[in-house]
Amino acid sequence: MKTLYQSPTDPDFVQNPYGFYDRARQDGPLHFWQDYGMVAAFSHNAVHMLLRDRRFGRACPAELVTDPAPHLAPFLAVEAHSMLELEPPRHTRLRKLVQRAFTPRAVEALRPEIEALCHQLIDQFPTQPFDILKSYCIQVPAITICRLLGVPERDAMLLVQWSNEIVAMYQAGRDHQTELRAAQAAADFSLYLRHYIDARRADPRDDLITRLIAAEEKGATLSTDELVSTCILLLNAGHEATVSTLGNGLRIMLQEGWETSWIAPGGIERLIEEILRFDPPLHMFTRYAYEEVEMCGHRFKRGDQVALLLAAANRDPEACPRADQFDPTRAPKVNKSFGGGLHFCVGAPLARMEMQIALPILLTRCPNLNLAEVPTFPPSYHFHGYSSVMVQVD
Repeated sequence: MKTLYQSPTDPDFVQNPYGFYDRARQDGPLHFWQDYGMVAAFSHNAVHMLLRDRRFGRACPAELVTDPAPHLAPFLAVEAHSMLELEPPRHTRLRKLVQRAFTPRAVEALRPEIEALCHQLIDQFPTQPFDILKSYCIQVPAITICRLLGVPERDAMLLVQWSNEIVAMYQAGRDHQTELRAAQAAADFSLYLRHYIDARRADPRDDLITRLIAAEEKGATLSTDELVSTCILLLNAGHEATVSTLGNGLRIMLQEGWETSWIAPGGIERLIEEILRFDPPLHMFTRYAYEEVEMCGHRFKRGDQVALLLAAANRDPEACPRADQFDPTRAPKVNKSFGGGLHFCVGAPLARMEMQIALPILLTRCPNLNLAEVPTFPPSYHFHGYSSVMVQVD
């Protein structure tokens, strides 16, 4: 196994990490990434196995858990009940309860509202160059999740601000100020949601918070802490994925050119899956070994952390011919952008539907949309999305 040296905050790497992934993958499926101090999986096969191997999981082994820093208490209180950070049996119980409320039928019922929202946002586009992320890509998922939860849509950008400050904790190079902002955002977000949870217990409505309160599995329901963490997770994960995928996809299409057949009913599913595969919103997902495991010629010890490079797996030519080419005409194939195994993103169906609605409406209404300037990625990693994409309608 080779030892690799690559700063995750290096400007060149942040703008295009795929060369690093390709070189690493050519030398083997697993390498020790010195800058992270852990083994990293670069091949599709290795990432696929690690996502599904129950000898690995998200929760840190109990003997390795250290005393938390007091200033992180509000953030860690949310993490303590998040499905993303839990393993069975708690994860199994929480996921079943959420799926009872977050059904395909409930997601599909949002379609007419999302379509109308897209048209409403486009009607408000300015004539001068503007940020399509701020005016459209952020608004669609943020307002949709507000409507889904049953909280005022006027609060959409407040929730987005809290979400951004919380997910910054997972980025490379976080500092003390990042931690303070995340803790405050977690405290504010939790207090906000508790107000609406209390209100729905007293006055049930036709919204997700009410359905989560009512969900029951073998007599068990979600606690208030679990309700808060679940709502925050749904916003953080769903919002981040949708915004970045739309932004990344638009950059590719507007810079390289696109075909109307891609956004037609027979092509849009392939387009979204290809955007997700080619330039996904999340590049790294970490797991812990729970026992001694031999995999791809490497022996993991209990407590070892491993980085799963989802974006590298998506570009593995062994799994996808011409993997370095953007080709929305290829048959859709399950990619690793939403994870896999028992931690496969519970909000993936909603995110996919939002993108399959938002992109065709945008490009049909604005066929002459162009980049006003070539966007660049902010200096951060594991998430991979633009902070702004300036466009103009010619």
